[in-house]
Amino acid sequence: MGHTWGMTSPPSTRAHPPSGTSHPRSLSGLWPFLRPYRWQVALAGLFLLLAAAATLAFPVALRLLIDGGLLPDDRSGQVMALRHHFGLLFGVAVALGVFSAARFYVVSWLGERVTTDVRKAVYGHVLHMSPQFFETTQTGEVLSRLTADTTLVQTVVGSSLSMGLRNAVMGLGALGMLVWSHPYVMLQVLGVVGGVVLPAMWFGRRVRGLSRDSQDRVADASAIAAEVLNAIPTVQSHCAEERESKRFERAGEQAFQTAVRRSRARAGLVAFIIIANAALILLGLYQGTQAVLAGKISAGQLGQAALYVAIFAGAVAVLGEAYGDLLRAAGASERLMELLASRSPVQSPAQPQSAPLPEQGGTIRFEDVAFTYPSRPGQPALAAFSLTVPPGKTVALVGASGAGKTTVFGLLLRYYNTDQGRILVDGVPIDRMALQALRSRMGLVPQDPVIFSANALENIRYGKPDATDEEVFAAARAAFADEFIARLPEGYQTFLGERGVRLSGGQRQRIAIARAMLKNPPLLLLDEATSALDAQSERMVQAALDAAMLGRTTLVIAHRLATVQRADLIVVLDHGCIVEQGTHADLVAAGGVYARLAALQFQG
Repeated sequence: MGHTWGMTSPPSTRAHPPSGTSHPRSLSGLWPFLRPYRWQVALAGLFLLLAAAATLAFPVALRLLIDGGLLPDDRSGQVMALRHHFGLLFGVAVALGVFSAARFYVVSWLGERVTTDVRKAVYGHVLHMSPQFFETTQTGEVLSRLTADTTLVQTVVGSSLSMGLRNAVMGLGALGMLVWSHPYVMLQVLGVVGGVVLPAMWFGRRVRGLSRDSQDRVADASAIAAEVLNAIPTVQSHCAEERESKRFERAGEQAFQTAVRRSRARAGLVAFIIIANAALILLGLYQGTQAVLAGKISAGQLGQAALYVAIFAGAVAVLGEAYGDLLRAAGASERLMELLASRSPVQSPAQPQSAPLPEQGGTIRFEDVAFTYPSRPGQPALAAFSLTVPPGKTVALVGASGAGKTTVFGLLLRYYNTDQGRILVDGVPIDRMALQALRSRMGLVPQDPVIFSANALENIRYGKPDATDEEVFAAARAAFADEFIARLPEGYQTFLGERGVRLSGGQRQRIAIARAMLKNPPLLLLDEATSALDAQSERMVQAALDAAMLGRTTLVIAHRLATVQRADLIVVLDHGCIVEQGTHADLVAAGGVYARLAALQFQG
């Protein structure tokens, strides 16, 4: 064999999916997002108090109208009094409208601003999480946090919390005014609480439960639709269009039936509140009119008391609904805060070291590396893995599926930390390099390249965002992608479709190669870059790869041995260990694992 280049897993830190309780205190996690806008919060609070005060002033103005504007002795004084009191009522109404509109605007602005900030923080945080996090947390779970949970937060910050505080102030204010002006009316207030609010709150919990069920059923239907739409070719190849349509129809029907039960319960709740409130208020008015006729209170006092009772009853009913929204949002907030509090086990060092950029290629060295995936603790992915790749050389990794080839790439890119041993790039341990500095030195061409929902120009420019159009064109020509891109309807401005559906497999590979060449890294990582291509596409892609490898240190993963025969060194892996290494000729002559693989492929 005669070669000296050759012959590694992060701590098993399991990322748990966020979970939370439903206690209003959980909303305190939103304070860091509200703190930068404390002046807007204070302004919203001021407008809330002013709007509540205007609402509470309305019954007083009405009493003054009835008692002072309708009962003067002289007719001319009565007209003047009416004008004055109606002007006072209109002034209260104007104040209520202005303060309510101002509160609504400021609170809505806060809701939108805080929700946007939370989404940015969560998304930015998740982008820096290592793949280890996604082994135990589904992508759909994270997307749910970004959409459903942040929407609940927006509802609370931008509506429910303000509405709850406003009604709490109005309810307490109405209760205080009743105690001050009509203590005996407290019995009617207690009747409202006992006869209307408490049953309404119980009924409201039932409605909220049905609302959650309805949302779950809609989510089920949406999940079916998302799954099927992402697998349209498979569905159509199995003639399953009608079957999937009926499955979605059944899910939609279940959502409809649950929504009907929710609407029926909600309609009953609305009818109960309206009828019960009207009955109790009319009973209070009847008793009040008897007191007016008996000369115990004035007509204005009766109207004032009736309005305060109505304000109090309405405030308590709204508070019950707002509390339910707070509980839902509290759980959402806690889940978001737990997600933000999670930390990736892979972090840039506080004081990173920098390695000099090599003129041609770079050096990679694995020293006795061992690694086990956190999700598979009993199955070592690499064991005692040592390998040196000199500058400008090409090393191929071959072996059966699960031998550890892709793990080598993942550790080199530092998606995970090694369990033992170390990896050095240009003489610097990679755990002492800033992640961005490390990864900027490498260009990856994966087996299944990602094509973004953008045009060809922007897809190639993803490798170097500040590249000029001419640099993009040059990279495309070097990757043999210029010819097919020029034939697209709009050339480089052609939208490539979601996941590049408008391109063939070979075309997607050449876009990925052009992206890597535009990045111009000293280290190139090729992961099964030609495994899924036909012979003609493979020739073109291989020519592009040969151009990309020129002058770069290259690691190649390949199952098809025809693509690695010209490698400077071939390393054979089996169950995470290096079992053979050498040139193609050396390994074939040795008659070992590689020779058997070569015999199977080349004889077939």
